[in-house]
Amino acid sequence: MSKFKDQVQKDIFGVFLNLDEFAETHRIAGKKLRCVFDDDALKKRQGGEELSIAESSVMLYVKTADLGKRKQAGNTINIDGKEYIIDDWAEDMGLSTLSLHQHIVT
Repeated sequence: MSKFKDQVQKDIFGVFLNLDEFAETHRIAGKKLRCVFDDDALKKRQGGEELSIAESSVMLYVKTADLGKRKQAGNTINIDGKEYIIDDWAEDMGLSTLSLHQHIVT
């Protein structure tokens, strides 16, 4: 790997997914994992709008190696005992970014 890529890896895992900096621990697919939940990032991608009143949308950032087998859009993933529907799952430089939504029952 290049020095730049090495530094990016260090930043991803040493800062972004650091529990003292940005990350939190959540139970994802039955495993306790360090991750970052971000509902603001997804709103920006959607032009500042929520998908609908009856849905909750979030972005999840987590180490790719921790997640296991990649799932396709439309499948679900359990996070902290709640089922989320996967809209998109991208992987880049060891970090997975999942766009998720959850139907809200009122």
